[in-house]
Amino acid sequence: MRDHFIQCLGELVQQDPNILLITGDLGFGVFNDFRENYPDNFINVGVAEQQMTGLATGLALEGKTTFTYSIANFATLRCLEQIRNDAAYHGANVNVVCIGGGFSYGALGISHHATEDLAILRSIPDITVVAPCGYWETMAATAAIAQEPGTAYLRLDKSAGDDSAISDGESFRLGCARILHSGTDCTIITAGGILEEVQKAAAELSSKNIAARVISMHTIKPIDVETVLTAATETNALITVEEHTVNGGLGSAVLEVLADHEQFTRVLRIGLEGGFSSIVGSQQYLRQQYKLDAASIAQRTIEFLEQ
Repeated sequence: MRDHFIQCLGELVQQDPNILLITGDLGFGVFNDFRENYPDNFINVGVAEQQMTGLATGLALEGKTTFTYSIANFATLRCLEQIRNDAAYHGANVNVVCIGGGFSYGALGISHHATEDLAILRSIPDITVVAPCGYWETMAATAAIAQEPGTAYLRLDKSAGDDSAISDGESFRLGCARILHSGTDCTIITAGGILEEVQKAAAELSSKNIAARVISMHTIKPIDVETVLTAATETNALITVEEHTVNGGLGSAVLEVLADHEQFTRVLRIGLEGGFSSIVGSQQYLRQQYKLDAASIAQRTIEFLEQ
């Protein structure tokens, strides 16, 4: 996803030289071409993420469109006060980019597991929270948040699902979910690169004559209320899947929509449950350990529907 992000950002800079990329001393291999082609649009602040966010806010308030970039929790939780007080409170066009959502940096341990970020960031007023599921959405979301006033969070993953444009000329809109697969037996709502596991699970369910609607809820805030309510009405159950704690993330956002609109249906939230993700290993290994792999998603869905 990061390659597609920087590709899109380079294209945007050609159209708007006011766009700036600010990094916390990483991404050099990824950013080589960008840095060489647009030296005036690239700033490396060093290992100083809080200062990075403050600088980005100041530049944004002077008319620039800024993107901050760092690994997993470093661009977010380490900078939470600056994101809240400096950027979001002042409505600054600061776009916080996290590379390594979920278990992307699984081998580096808990400090690099971004499993609470969605819950925390979406609780901040006046902020857009986006977690694209694949390459097409990554590029489209990057362009969209650059044009959107105010502060945004773009959560990128090291994995990606097949989120190719559904039809020629499809447009991407923040806050508008995408139905990637039709189905009436249940609806699986997901966000982020774990879509790849969801798509495998949906295929497994189909082999057992269970037609699962698959929705990419790429924008978690503002969430697509209409699509959630429609799925609740047209299918027998909702299953949310996220590489994130079940507390406060995508599943919680979906439940809030249902409660606020008095729309009651069966909901299963699949995500990290209880405690910290203290196991160390590859992203795929951690997904298996925490029952977030395709086989586990399919099995839990079948068991839920049989209850």
